[in-house]
Parts: sequence; C-alpha cells; structure tokens
Amino acid sequence: MDDYPLLNLFWTMLWFFLWIMWLFLLFKVITDIFRDHELNGWAKAGWLIFCILLPYLGVLVYVIARGRSMSQRDIKQARENEAAFQSYIRKAAGTGGDGTGSNVDELARLAELKEKGAITNEEFEKAKAKVLS
Repeated sequence: MDDYPLLNLFWTMLWFFLWIMWLFLLFKVITDIFRDHELNGWAKAGWLIFCILLPYLGVLVYVIARGRSMSQRDIKQARENEAAFQSYIRKAAGTGGDGTGSNVDELARLAELKEKGAITNEEFEKAKAKVLS
C-alpha cells in the first residue's frame, strides 16, 4: 500500500472516470451522425473519419459545431417515442383515440340500448357478433 499513495489512487480514478465519460460522448456523437437526416453521406463519412482518426478533437469540434442541433434531434426523438408509447397504450387499452370508437365502446352502447328496450335480444346478439368479428 505504501507504493501507491491515496492521492495517486484519486488521480487514477479521476482519469478513468473522464475516459469513460469521453467514451459515452464519442458513442453519442457517432449515433447522432447516423441519425441526422440533414447530412448527406459524404458529410457523415467526413465527420465519422474525423471522430475516428482524431477522436478527442473530432468529438470536441462536433459538439461545438453541431451541439444545438444534436439536442434538437434528441428532443424530437423523445417526442416521437412518447407519441408511439401513448398510441400503444391507447391501442392496448382499446380506446382507439382516433374518434372512430372502439369495440368496447360499441358493445357498451349496444348493451345500453338493449337495457332500455330500444333493441331486442336477437338484434343485440347480431350486432354483438358483427362488432366482435
């Protein structure tokens, strides 16, 4: 323990943490390069080569040059994911959300009409079979 003092351990951990954070940023930049639809293929290739050949400088320049649009793409992706999730919940819950009504709503309306006597039991069964098919 005497050959590796506590301060050296602290510095090693600090540099390791910074290296891991840089790796996360590098992967974030690379995924953003591929996700950006405004860049053409040559621009994507150029940024990618720049980030691979000169990784620290490439990532730093990319974040400075395209950081704002990078965050806008993240926000857009989050909104699209949220909308897809909400759509899935509506579909799974059976509340279409598109104004056409769902099978559950239609069956509830038919049951209410049957209880009020507006339709006969035979008409209810026919309509129920039609809704469920």
